[in-house]
Amino acid sequence: MQLTFASYNIHKGVGKDGRRDADRILAVLRELDADVIALQECDRRFGARTSVIERTALDDTPWQALPVAQRPQSLGWHGNALLVRRKFQALEAHAVELPRLEPRGAVRGDFMVEGVRLRAVGVHLDLSGLRRRDQIRAVLKHVDGCAEACPTVLMGDFNQWGAGTGAMRELTHGWHSLVPGRSFPAHNPVAQLDRIVACTRWRVIAQGVHHSALAAKASDHLPVWATLELPDK
Repeated sequence: MQLTFASYNIHKGVGKDGRRDADRILAVLRELDADVIALQECDRRFGARTSVIERTALDDTPWQALPVAQRPQSLGWHGNALLVRRKFQALEAHAVELPRLEPRGAVRGDFMVEGVRLRAVGVHLDLSGLRRRDQIRAVLKHVDGCAEACPTVLMGDFNQWGAGTGAMRELTHGWHSLVPGRSFPAHNPVAQLDRIVACTRWRVIAQGVHHSALAAKASDHLPVWATLELPDK
């Protein structure tokens, strides 16, 4: 089994031109054509935390949103959402509380593909390095506490500059910590803030940054992706 996982901080749909354009974000997602997508900053930050992407707009896409939202007008939890292909069977979806100085959270979704249970976690970590370390520990504790162990992928905006330094040292034994490339700022990327971390049950086939002309305009981050393979059962 090979699947492509992607992470995209959509900056509440606001692009380089200052316009909020959810259709443009969806067009970038179609360019990516990933099987599992973690979104960050997909809801407005204040008030009802309304989703930038209307739920009905997803009806014309290959993806379904896992039900991680805690508010009726939101798509995500603290802006984090998980999209999976419609043909995948959704099993569970949960918001994950994180220790935080800023409004931060994570989301976890389990789904079935070809009879195999898989797990994805979407995160947007704090700007504070010490708090990021605590947040990664909280995510790992949550994953370890799940009733069923299964192949797992963590994705998101880790707000971490160093490839294997700082909080990323928490993700060593049992994990492939991938740095697909420079993804921020989108128009001239210099920082590798967006990461994909796969448990070692996955084999890494390819990884990269989606740097199209549209993606360079749609958000302040570029999407990152990784194609992973799960050996036969």
